[in-house]
Amino acid sequence: MTKYRFLAALTMLAASLPTAYAAPLDATASANVAANTYSNVQQVRTRHIALDLAVDFKKSVLSGTATLELERIDPSATQVILDTQDLDIAKTETSVDGEVWLKAPFTLGQSDEVLGAPLTITLPADATRVRVTYASKPQASGLQWLPPAQTLGKKHPFMFSQSESIHGRSWIPMQDTPFVRATYEARVRTPKGLRAVMSAEMHDKPDASGAWTFKMPQAIPSYLIALAVGDIGFQSTGPRTGVYAEPGLLKKAAYEFGETERTLQLMEQAFGPYRWGRYDILVLPPSFPFGGMENPRLTFATPTVITGDRMLVSLVSHELAHSWSGNLVTNASWNDFWLNEGFTEYLTYRLLDMQFGQARGDMERVLGLTDLKGSMSHLDKIDWSLVRSTPPKDPDAVYSSVPYERGNLFLTWLEAQFGRGAFDAFLRGWFDDHAFQSATTGEFVAYLQDKLMAQQPGKVTQAQLDAWLHQPEIPDFAVLPHSDALNKVDQERDAWLSGKTTLDALPAKQWNVHEWQQFFDNMPASATLEQVQLLDARYKLSQTHNAIIASAWFRVAIAHGDKAVLPAAQHYLGSVGRMRLISPLYRELMKTPEGKAYAEQTYAKVKSGYNVIAQQAVERILKGESGG
Repeated sequence: MTKYRFLAALTMLAASLPTAYAAPLDATASANVAANTYSNVQQVRTRHIALDLAVDFKKSVLSGTATLELERIDPSATQVILDTQDLDIAKTETSVDGEVWLKAPFTLGQSDEVLGAPLTITLPADATRVRVTYASKPQASGLQWLPPAQTLGKKHPFMFSQSESIHGRSWIPMQDTPFVRATYEARVRTPKGLRAVMSAEMHDKPDASGAWTFKMPQAIPSYLIALAVGDIGFQSTGPRTGVYAEPGLLKKAAYEFGETERTLQLMEQAFGPYRWGRYDILVLPPSFPFGGMENPRLTFATPTVITGDRMLVSLVSHELAHSWSGNLVTNASWNDFWLNEGFTEYLTYRLLDMQFGQARGDMERVLGLTDLKGSMSHLDKIDWSLVRSTPPKDPDAVYSSVPYERGNLFLTWLEAQFGRGAFDAFLRGWFDDHAFQSATTGEFVAYLQDKLMAQQPGKVTQAQLDAWLHQPEIPDFAVLPHSDALNKVDQERDAWLSGKTTLDALPAKQWNVHEWQQFFDNMPASATLEQVQLLDARYKLSQTHNAIIASAWFRVAIAHGDKAVLPAAQHYLGSVGRMRLISPLYRELMKTPEGKAYAEQTYAKVKSGYNVIAQQAVERILKGESGG
């Protein structure tokens, strides 16, 4: 049996098992799914994807074929509709058995700026597969092509994908919605000397033809298919864990993430088995727009967390927790995004408690709440609730900390109502009963009512659930976090600002990154420019190599009118592409006419180093639009 036939057989077997995502959607859930995809998922669904791609750095394109194995939900369906964004479609074919292929008529609809263009392929009655021959374009929003100068080694180019939320369609024609889950395999041809890695089972060397081959036997949503190509080395950190990075960063990255195996074991003890085989981390160049991306088996991570003190490894805890919430159980639509991120943030804080103690977890909870309040201060009120009343066409346009931190507060409150023991059992049941499925908020509420509310009546009301899920304000009965360590930082800062103590009396040399964040996050507007400048002179903050501290510092300095920091801030904005770190600086600059001009000038200078997703986020800020 050929490899493709073997995988196809596995796929058909998986498709025959009972799954939540094979059921029809109710009207609300259907509208949420339809908001972000053209695909006719109520008629036809992808069960397996086979990619055969060539990587061309000179043209900045991927080219080849995508073969989709289909299940007909509606036996009378005569077409399959796929999502595309800026793809050159050469031809489409259909097949009954995967051996004989017949040319199939197709139409590529009008392109929408956000959703791209629908690719409609005629589907004969007995066809089970479609094959699309295509090429991406250099401007593909889901791919970033870096010349050697933008890499650490400066000798080889680098390319990486970022498919969340709906950018996968810019490099694969597919049903690009988290409602549909599929297994996948891939064959990727790279320039000689460069390595390809993917969110799948991998080999250490290319095959006899020089191609890298991959297999993902578990069904995943489209946004979790990930690819990177470059001068990439590997170092093991445990029996199931390891780090990929450019050779010059590999040793530092392996040290930073050296406790990953232990973290994985703690998660298993608390929330059930890890079901993905390996858990590796790829450290990307600085232009990566997120802190991390939870691609199964291979988290993509920002280099901004490589600080040498392991103080920012909560990023690993978060992305690893996605192996349960998000990857194992996935939001069925982007309007249910809190099911991914709220659950994951809750699990992350619980994991930090286990790793480093309750005090450390509480520090990060408090900082998370501050981040939430900051997001809500510049978001439209419609985006304060966990479930938006009308789903957005572009999920990235409303990206914020709300689904993360408000989702965590909701689950923390549920834990307080039902008790940790009962709530932990509920969580494990949720993961077990919905494993490798996509779920809606409605399904979560129904499960909660059945497994907890019915068992402990009166603890939680429907009105309270509505307040958390659909109302904008944080409920006044929320259980808010508290940190004695961060409260002490506030007291020390306020004492210095009021003149009760001196700058030298601050215990700043003993502060970790979280305490520095608190120091800056709560800096009052009444602080004087002279005080801000004294801070920089004393602690050399504009020269810090810690990207987290630098972002918080530059925001405060800009807010207090310290023009002396602008060159250093501009350099920072040109060397970091993580949206969570650069967006606050652009937003702060936009508050004055002079700052607005400097923000626009800076962006024009550094734009080419940003990922397309980060470019879009910054451009929304420069236009004065709300967003996270």
